Amino acid sequence: MVTPYKHEPFTDYSIDENRKELEAELKKAEKSLGKDYPLIIGGERITTDEKIVSYNPANKDQVVGYVSKANKEIAEKAMKVADETFQWWRKTKPEMRADILFRAAAIVRRRKQEFTAHLVLEGGKPWKEADADTAEAIDFMEYYGRQMLQIKDGVGINSREIENNRYNYIPLGVTVVISPWNFLFAIMAGTALAPLVTGNTVLLKPASTTPVISYKLMEVLEEAGMPNGVVNYIPGSGAEVGDYLVDHPRTRLISFTGSREVGTRLFERAAVVGPGQKWLKRTIIEMGGKDTIVVDKDTDLELAAEAITYSSFGFSGQKCSACSRVIAHQDVYDDLLARVVELTKEVNVADPTNHDTYMGPVIDEKAYNKILDYVETGKKEGKLMIGGTGDKSKGWFVNPTVFADLDPNATIMQEEIFGPVVGFSKAKDFDEAIDFANNTDYGLTGAVFTNNRANIEKAREDFHVGNLYFNRGCTAAIVGYHPFGGFNMSGTDSKAGGPDYLIHHMQGKTTSEML
Repeated sequence: MVTPYKHEPFTDYSIDENRKELEAELKKAEKSLGKDYPLIIGGERITTDEKIVSYNPANKDQVVGYVSKANKEIAEKAMKVADETFQWWRKTKPEMRADILFRAAAIVRRRKQEFTAHLVLEGGKPWKEADADTAEAIDFMEYYGRQMLQIKDGVGINSREIENNRYNYIPLGVTVVISPWNFLFAIMAGTALAPLVTGNTVLLKPASTTPVISYKLMEVLEEAGMPNGVVNYIPGSGAEVGDYLVDHPRTRLISFTGSREVGTRLFERAAVVGPGQKWLKRTIIEMGGKDTIVVDKDTDLELAAEAITYSSFGFSGQKCSACSRVIAHQDVYDDLLARVVELTKEVNVADPTNHDTYMGPVIDEKAYNKILDYVETGKKEGKLMIGGTGDKSKGWFVNPTVFADLDPNATIMQEEIFGPVVGFSKAKDFDEAIDFANNTDYGLTGAVFTNNRANIEKAREDFHVGNLYFNRGCTAAIVGYHPFGGFNMSGTDSKAGGPDYLIHHMQGKTTSEML
């Protein structure tokens, strides 16, 4: 009997002991930088000549690690191992698979500060964001383990007097997991462990900017008792390894988290039935967001301004849930804008290894250039209130940026920037504000600040996003509390960390025995 689920508490770094512990782990982690990491296929460590180099985005000359790079031949080897392993892994007891997740959670919990220190260095995350990433990874392990125990016996269906009917869920097969760099531990762990616990085997291809943390997860899973071949670690090029595995006739499920551009392309490729393929591939595709906070005239403006600032600039705006649009009622627009600008002035941008850093770097040079290109567009479309500059002398730092007086259809109000840039637009009333909030291709998260109960209910019905929050920011979903996934071009809305997420990795089977 397992204890009821509750989310992993966040670490309070105002406590000297916690702060000193993470500082010690950061020093230890810095001493281990630059190591070589092999591929892991069927438990075998494989080293290749070609490497993926992981850099610290806050110190761009600092190498976090050199990771062996898979190619098509290695991907095929991994596929064969995963396919063969699936034939017996699918028959294992769900309790045993859940126990692996529970043991892994305990291991990570004991080494929590170590993992958080690594996320600071490889992901460029400030302490608070890195700690939350680690906590969420633990949450996925604990929550999915318990969810598997709930669904392991299927669900009840009706039987007549002359028959015995059962409805069970069975695993699908080889799952290709393509994980993102922004939640380099949490989302990577969640998307890899959901197929594992449901009886599938996994080919894990992490983001090329943050592959080392995935290797560390593999070590944890091995220590937790995961058999060889269940999860196989194969970082590599998306164009070579990713496409090859997506197209492979033995691939049964593709789980992707990343950009709209890549996600829609994978969705299209997955629809093609190749030679020898005897199923339609299932996809779990979670893409971007263009997330809006609506501020009504009847609300707590200070609460709204603080939420906008954090939702926009937490982890440098590099969350698919980040606030990048504010639609404010005309009666409070000027006051709200002024207060957000004042709060933005207090946001310090610095090396995330420092305890008091609010905002660290963006992930790499490509992101840095893309964000500043959007800033130039924004200068033509609206009024730059603060920010709009960057510093790449040591790392990829972009200052928090606020644009005002934008048309809701402006480029920077429609396209995902994935950086610390937020735009403000004015609405004449609440109805228009909701119309503006819905006028993007995306539908991931949103928030509404209002004390008007009728407007809350209107937004509940009409604001079309997968995760809608009232009188709080639009980021920081917690596993098991805020099942997460979006509508429209934000993806397939598989609701990670929710009660039906594991079902996406399984298929229903009815058996009926005549008595």
